[in-house]
Amino acid sequence: MVAAVVLIRAIPGDVPALARRIAGIAGVAEVYSVSGDWDLIAVLRVKEYDRIAQIVTEDIAQVQGIERTNTLTAFRVYSRQDLERAWDMFD
Repeated sequence: MVAAVVLIRAIPGDVPALARRIAGIAGVAEVYSVSGDWDLIAVLRVKEYDRIAQIVTEDIAQVQGIERTNTLTAFRVYSRQDLERAWDMFD
């Protein structure tokens, strides 16, 4: 599984409606409303890197109400479970 985070700045208006439209796109796992320089964060989870490009440049780009995006592609995931398993080898 490949993951990416898309930071989204909305044109002033209805951020909740924009979030719902983005959440309905195949490959978008979650959409969070956030404070700060960005209005929304969309988390993508797909099987292939090429699908990230399609979702961001074709699907999300078509959604009205977006001013700007910034996409961060994940290389590796670190979680509490991964860390616990790493320490298990010393038992």
